[in-house]
Amino acid sequence: MSQPNAAQDQSAAPSAPQPQPSVGSLAAHRPHPVASGDFDAKLAGIVADIDADPDDYEDEYANQDGAELPQGRFLDRERSWLAFNERVLELAEDPNTPLLERANFLAIFASNLDEFFMVRVAGLKRRIATGVATRSASGLQPREVLELIWNRSRELMARHAACYQDDVAPSLADEGIHVVRWNELTEKEQARLYTLFMQQIFPVLTPLAVDPAHPFPYISGLSLNLAVVVSNPVSGHRHFARVKVPPLLSRFLEASPQRYVPIEDVISAPRHLAELFPGMTIEEHHMFRVTRNEDLEVEEDDAENLLKALEKELMRRRFGPPVRLEVEETIDSEVLSLLVRELKISEAEVYPLPGPLDLTGLFSIAGLDRPELKYPKFVAGTHRDLAEVESASAPDIFAALRNHDVLLHHPYDSFSTSVQAFLEQAANDPDVLAIKQTLYRTSGDSPIVDALIDAAEAGKQVLVLVEIKARFDEQANIKWARKLEEAGCHVVYGLVGLKTHCKLSLVVRQEGDSLVRYSHVGTGNYHPKTARLYEDLGLLTANQEVGADLSDLFNRLSGYSRRETYRRLLVAPKSLRTGLITRIDKEVQHHRAGRPAYVRIKVNSMVDEAVIDALYRASQAGVPVDVWVRGICAVRPGVVGLSENIRVRSVLGRFLEHSRVFAFGNGGEPEVWFGSADMMHRNLDRRIEALVRVEDPAHRAALNRLLETGMSDATASWHLGPDGNWTRHAVDSQDPAGRPLRNVQEMLIDARRRRRGTATP
Repeated sequence: MSQPNAAQDQSAAPSAPQPQPSVGSLAAHRPHPVASGDFDAKLAGIVADIDADPDDYEDEYANQDGAELPQGRFLDRERSWLAFNERVLELAEDPNTPLLERANFLAIFASNLDEFFMVRVAGLKRRIATGVATRSASGLQPREVLELIWNRSRELMARHAACYQDDVAPSLADEGIHVVRWNELTEKEQARLYTLFMQQIFPVLTPLAVDPAHPFPYISGLSLNLAVVVSNPVSGHRHFARVKVPPLLSRFLEASPQRYVPIEDVISAPRHLAELFPGMTIEEHHMFRVTRNEDLEVEEDDAENLLKALEKELMRRRFGPPVRLEVEETIDSEVLSLLVRELKISEAEVYPLPGPLDLTGLFSIAGLDRPELKYPKFVAGTHRDLAEVESASAPDIFAALRNHDVLLHHPYDSFSTSVQAFLEQAANDPDVLAIKQTLYRTSGDSPIVDALIDAAEAGKQVLVLVEIKARFDEQANIKWARKLEEAGCHVVYGLVGLKTHCKLSLVVRQEGDSLVRYSHVGTGNYHPKTARLYEDLGLLTANQEVGADLSDLFNRLSGYSRRETYRRLLVAPKSLRTGLITRIDKEVQHHRAGRPAYVRIKVNSMVDEAVIDALYRASQAGVPVDVWVRGICAVRPGVVGLSENIRVRSVLGRFLEHSRVFAFGNGGEPEVWFGSADMMHRNLDRRIEALVRVEDPAHRAALNRLLETGMSDATASWHLGPDGNWTRHAVDSQDPAGRPLRNVQEMLIDARRRRRGTATP
């Protein structure tokens, strides 16, 4: 089904390379799960990629063959991110998407945009205000980028609201799920909600007056608020008051079975407002919502205790300046003027929308128990290489790994019976002497954390690298860091100035007279809940080269080490970018010599200019380049003389495409790597990231098949054009009946259902 494209009015791509110097860039985005709540209900395919830090194109790469490449060769990353979120919206607009999944995608779109404003827009505004913002790699001035964001996001938010109002809400009603407004309720329903209001809502409400004795109150970020205008019937004076909707209460209240009403409608019902302002005349009320700068700034070099510094900064986050004001389109002009004035926000940052505001609340509707309105349930099985026949007993992971490496593909292969079982078995095995583990994000009830605590309490040496600066998970990670320390684990926080984003686990086991190292290298967080929703890869292995590499890397992270090269790993920030560019350049040599050559990359985001320029050079030499990207992409594919050999595809669906894979033809001896790194400045320059080289020929072939399937014209996906426009290809254009193209995620589900736990993804 064809949908409108994300990018319009993008400057035309150059028709042929012109000698121009390279230009600077902003930094790159990052994956982040929807904050808080039940991931099973909230995350079904898409989350945002955000990063607020600026970074220039490194000098060592800026002039590398730069004279051969034209200016304007990079697409604008902010526009590309908005195009990514538009693809999420297209899934919500698609009538072929199951209805409750459409509601879920509407909520994901809204949550993504919230984070985009909190981080990217807030960071851009801050840099403009301080005078440190620079021209973007696409050639746009900072103010041009900001205006582009305002205009494009306004269009998408209006389209998002219309999708809900005109399509999804009526379709839900057709299925007996009614999201109604107060005046649509029956008298019986209103009476029931009055009782609920008086018993559970009224006691926690705090109306705040605004007058000479009461200054305008602080409006917390992302909170729903009522602007209420009341008058004194005696004096006739009008007054303004603000009522905050309690964030811990349900967004939609059940008035009767399968009939839901927004909580703000319950609070603002005439009888209920009269209880809040007794003796006053309620003249009008309007909903509004503020988005604030909620990015963190922690100077690690000056922080004696990183935990304490981060906890202090988390408190400051609540009081960041506003970057967006959402209001109901029916708001009174005087009330709007008051909000704009008191919040010190520009008119360009005001977004009038039809109610209800904050459609992230649709997560709760999407979570209703109506399986016929959702994607068919899929339960992952144990990988066959770990258990030939599934049984009630847990597989012996170590015995399996002594026979062969295991390539895992989540969520198609169970996380709980592979990675989680690996760590739980290690914690309980008396022959295991030590466990070393990185944790970037994990769940509040994590069995991974429990296993590490059990291991420490059993007397094993346990080292845990906790990245407490994982955005929006900082508070949870501080909590688990303290819990691990109390249990006797050695907890460290990585290297100053670098986030630890690599996904590594190392187990050291006594076997006879020898110590054997078992390793896991992955692309995803050690998070059991998101492992059911995120597409990720992992390698479980007893290979001693990998084990030695992990030992060296953990020693670097926990102690003092200047090691920069490894046996089977590429590690950022020292060797990863250069290692990939070297391999891309080698493909040019293979192609010129008539040997098999190709570059295939699957990532979340592709914005690093040095890597992109290497891909352009490969394309110019005739090397076929495929880029499978979920989110933002600064590559201009299909430009004659520059990138006509580059194809860019994007796949969105029920699972979040999260793995990062890099495959090279290598003259007929294919080389494949995977790991934690996206092609962004912050990943390659300011993080510890790791890629592992895949040695098993069957595993390399399986990963290449996966990449070929995702890039195939027979697979449903979005195609990126040289102008930055994404075009959805969901049906066979050659078929008069419009037969749907194959869905790569459903193909993999069907394969697992037919043959549980095969060795190939």
